[in-house]
Amino acid sequence: MADAALRLRDLFAQVLGVPLPVRIRAWDGSEAGPPDAPALVVRNRRAVRRLLFKPGELGLARAWVAGDLDIDGDLYTALDLIAGFVWERGEDDRTLFQALREPEVRSAVRRLVALAGPPLPPAPPPEEIRRVRGHLHTRRSDKRAISHHYDVGNGFYEIVLGPSMVYSCAYWEAPEPEGTLENAQRDKLDLVCRKLGLGAGQRLLDVGCGWGSMAIHAAREYGVSVVGITLSQEQAAYARKRVADEGLTDRVEIRVQDYRDVTDGPYDAVSSIGMAEHVGAERYLEYAENLFRLLRPGARLLNHQIARRPQHDESSYSLDGFIDAYVFPDGELAPLGTTVTMLERAGFEVRDVESIREHYALTLRRWVTNLEARWQRAARIAGPGRARVWLLYMAACALAFERNRIGVNQVLAVRPPESGASGLPLRSRTWN
Repeated sequence: MADAALRLRDLFAQVLGVPLPVRIRAWDGSEAGPPDAPALVVRNRRAVRRLLFKPGELGLARAWVAGDLDIDGDLYTALDLIAGFVWERGEDDRTLFQALREPEVRSAVRRLVALAGPPLPPAPPPEEIRRVRGHLHTRRSDKRAISHHYDVGNGFYEIVLGPSMVYSCAYWEAPEPEGTLENAQRDKLDLVCRKLGLGAGQRLLDVGCGWGSMAIHAAREYGVSVVGITLSQEQAAYARKRVADEGLTDRVEIRVQDYRDVTDGPYDAVSSIGMAEHVGAERYLEYAENLFRLLRPGARLLNHQIARRPQHDESSYSLDGFIDAYVFPDGELAPLGTTVTMLERAGFEVRDVESIREHYALTLRRWVTNLEARWQRAARIAGPGRARVWLLYMAACALAFERNRIGVNQVLAVRPPESGASGLPLRSRTWN
C-alpha cells in the first residue's frame, strides 16, 4: 500500500507540534493533507534525509535547490503557508531540541529516519557557497561574494530583469497592465537623478553600478560624467559594451573597483542603489565615511537600501540561512534607523527618507514572471539548481515585502557646506 505521504504528514506534525498547512505528495504517488492546499512534492527519500540532518529553512532550501522537493500549485500561496511554521515560529515557540524531550516525538523522529533510508547526510547542492575562513567584508571576501551572486551569466539576468537590466526596486506609477517593468525602472532611475539634482557638467559616482543602467541614464538624460564601479567582471564587461553602443564612452567610465579604493573625488553626487546591503554592519560607518570624503561640500548622496525590522535584542541578529548560503553570501540587512544614524555619524545631513516597500513586491513578482516564462533557457544558462535558487528567493522576497517583514528606502543625504545651506528646495516633495 502506498502510504508514504500519510506517514510523512503524521510524523512531521508530531515533530513540529503543528499540522502541516500544505498537502504532501510522496515519491510513491500517495497524497495526504488539506485537499485544497498546494502540494509539497517530496520526490525521493533524500529530501527527508536533508530535512533530518538540517531541520528548518536550510534543509528545505537544499532539498528545493537539488530538485528533491517541489511545489504543485501556486508558489506564493505555498510559501506563505510554509512561512508560518518555518520562518515565523519565533524563539519562544518549542524548538526541535525541546520537542525531542518528549518520548512520542523521539519515536516519530526514529520512524522518519527509518522512512528516509540510509542514514547518511546528502551533500549540499553545488550552488551552495563553500565558506572560506577569515574576516567578513574584506576586499577579497566581498569580491568573492559578489562574484557568487552576479557572475552566473549575463544572459540569465537578461531573462530575469528584462531590457532595463536594472537589478533593484522599480518605481511604479501603477501596477501592470497599466504600467510595465521597463517604464517603472526608467522612472526609478529618473527619480534618483532628480533627487540628486543632476545637471550638465557634474560628476556622478555610481557605487555598485551593475550592468550600467544608472550610469547610462544619468549621462544620456542629464549630461553628467559618470564613474560606475562594480566588483563583478561580468557586469563590467556588459556595462562597457552598453556604454559603447550608446556612444557614451566620453562620459561614462566603468571600473572593477572596491568603493574603498576610489580616490579621485570630489564628486558632485553619489548614487548607491542596492549595494549597501553587501557592506556589512562592521564596515558600514567606513562605507559612509568614504562616500562623504568623495563628495564636495553641498553635494548629495542617494542611498537606496533594503531594511529589516529592528529586533528587541540586536545582538541576536543572524543572517538568513538560505540567503546567506545561496543568494547573497555575507549580506546583512540593517534597520532603517541604524542606516540613518551611520550616515549622520559620517557627517551627512539626512534630508529625505522615502519608503518604497510595495514597489519592490511588484518588481519581484514581475521578475518571477519573466523567469517562469523562459524557464528552460534560464536553466540552460545558469543551471537548473541556480534557476531554482532564484525562483524561490524572488518569490519569498516578494511575500516578505508585501507582509512588511522587510522594507526598502531611498535616503537622500547632503554633505553640508560650512554655510549650512543644503541646496534643496523648501518643499522637495508633492503629496496627494
